[in-house]
Amino acid sequence: MPDQAVLVLEDGRTFHGEAFGARRSVLGEVVFNTCLSGYQEVLTDPSYSGQIVTMTASHVGNYGVNDEDAESRRPFAEGFVAREFSRVASNHRSTRTLQAYLEDAGIPAIHGIDTRALTRHLRDRGAMRGGLSTDGAEAEALLERVRAWPGLAGIDLGGRVSCEQAHAWPSPQPGPYHVVVYDFGVKHNILRHLAAGPARVTVVPARSSASQVLALRPDGVLLSNGPGDPEPVAAYAAPEVRELLGRVPIMGICLGIQILGLTLGGRTFKLPFGHHGGNHPVRNLHTGAVEITSQNHNYAVDPDSLPAGAVEVTHVNLNDGTLEGFRCRSMPVMAVQYHPEAAPGPHDSRYLFDAFFRLIEDWRGAR
Repeated sequence: MPDQAVLVLEDGRTFHGEAFGARRSVLGEVVFNTCLSGYQEVLTDPSYSGQIVTMTASHVGNYGVNDEDAESRRPFAEGFVAREFSRVASNHRSTRTLQAYLEDAGIPAIHGIDTRALTRHLRDRGAMRGGLSTDGAEAEALLERVRAWPGLAGIDLGGRVSCEQAHAWPSPQPGPYHVVVYDFGVKHNILRHLAAGPARVTVVPARSSASQVLALRPDGVLLSNGPGDPEPVAAYAAPEVRELLGRVPIMGICLGIQILGLTLGGRTFKLPFGHHGGNHPVRNLHTGAVEITSQNHNYAVDPDSLPAGAVEVTHVNLNDGTLEGFRCRSMPVMAVQYHPEAAPGPHDSRYLFDAFFRLIEDWRGAR
């Protein structure tokens, strides 16, 4: 008989299923992701630090995992939930099964539950604190732990997942521009896109000072994606970003746009259940085109809190009307809330990296 597992939400809703992955108990914020594939990219996205991720796709693990598709140095999700995990990997690129991958990473998982019911519950009531146990913990005891856990608000997760030292990202053919990337949980595909363009790339820790960054003589600075509440990160990052404004072109992605919004005097707020998945429609207000985007965030910038006249909204979410992009009118600053690097797709928004390089080129030409 398969080992049993249990998932408990803070409101007492309980799901019993079969254990998969590592045998242990974890606490985390339970969210759902609507991607149909790309589970390895989801697991290794540092933006999922502190979260138990539910995949709405009914069958997960069937093509295994490989070293090339990882989006960071290791998986960062706390726990994993699916309708059905495959113990068999069938793909020529696969080097091991998802079961072995999760075991090696120490990530517990549960399957055989009604993920549709779980997703509807989270959609209606919002993301919740939860506990996942694959090591025999009783549901009642796990619920007590969940309710005693304070959650992720106020925690500097971006600093936790950041690199410890500055380092160069390998470029196949280094170009004329130098882009410095603040690592708040950067995905490798962001770095791949920058390095594939006309740039050499240096990655720096989240707490790097503006003077340290400027000493690297960057042509552009990118504020990366990352997990959790933006305010604890902005407490130390915003003063440094403020020193960079107007001195070097800046692009923000995901957590990066939230840090920029707070730096400019705006406010952020938590979404009911966040945006997680690869099918979020976003309207580009300049062209009118609708992009299908990859997203992973629980917070958003309040557009009404940004300085009037100084900031132009460029992208809007068509599901809930939230801010998805802005630019500064008098400074070389652009930012988007979603993930133009995708991984997994879709790839509608890759043009934004070209737009960032044009911003750099125009800035250099004007100086």
